[in-house]
Amino acid sequence: MNRAANFLGWLGRGFLGMTGRLGDAASLSASSLGLVAAPPWQGRHIVIQIFNIGVGSVAIIALTGAFTGMVLALQGYYTLSKFGSESLLGAGVALSIIRELGPVLGAMMLTARAGSAITAEIGIMRVTEQVDALEMMAVNPRARIIMPRIIAATLSLPLLVAMFDLIGIGAGYLVGVDLLGVNPGAFIAEMQAKVTSHDINTGWIKGVGFGFLVGVICTYIGYRATPTTEGVGRATTQAVVLSSVGVLVLDYILTSFFL
Repeated sequence: MNRAANFLGWLGRGFLGMTGRLGDAASLSASSLGLVAAPPWQGRHIVIQIFNIGVGSVAIIALTGAFTGMVLALQGYYTLSKFGSESLLGAGVALSIIRELGPVLGAMMLTARAGSAITAEIGIMRVTEQVDALEMMAVNPRARIIMPRIIAATLSLPLLVAMFDLIGIGAGYLVGVDLLGVNPGAFIAEMQAKVTSHDINTGWIKGVGFGFLVGVICTYIGYRATPTTEGVGRATTQAVVLSSVGVLVLDYILTSFFL
């Protein structure tokens, strides 16, 4: 009985702690985004963060998109050739990338490259007391630190996903047509016939949702990080793990909704 009671108590404490952190994250993010139009306007800092988060992730997104498209073309051709349906390779590659792999892998790469940097940067601001210095200068740290990064991540990821899609489909075309000998007309025609605006909109909505989620998680964990070297390291690892898991969970929810 004691073991069962201890186990139930542990579960209860964990659930209450998780609920409290979710509420704290939602409150912090909502109050920060509510300052988007408050003077002084932080447009310059939003643009800087878009450059750091979005432009800084172009190379890794392009590389990941190219190899994803090539692997999909190879695997898709191997599978479709068993049924004599090689002409459907273009549709298979395009749908896989546009609906799922583009948004999910794009969000993962953004988390690994920019999300970890966001958490570490804000955590270091805590360690070096820069957040306290902003408050002493009557500058709201939520408006200067949190809000621009959430907006930048939300705006940057859909554009990165679009670039991922184009590069991935282009790489799949090169492998399927030039390397494997698929008819180029059939590749393009099947892709145009099977890919609809609903599929494209689904990928865009996922990009916006994933970008917002990554921005909220990484800024919150960095802002609440323990102001020590070890605390910043733990917070960075936690932000990457939680963002990755959160992207997968949200992907399932959105996929179920948009089927």
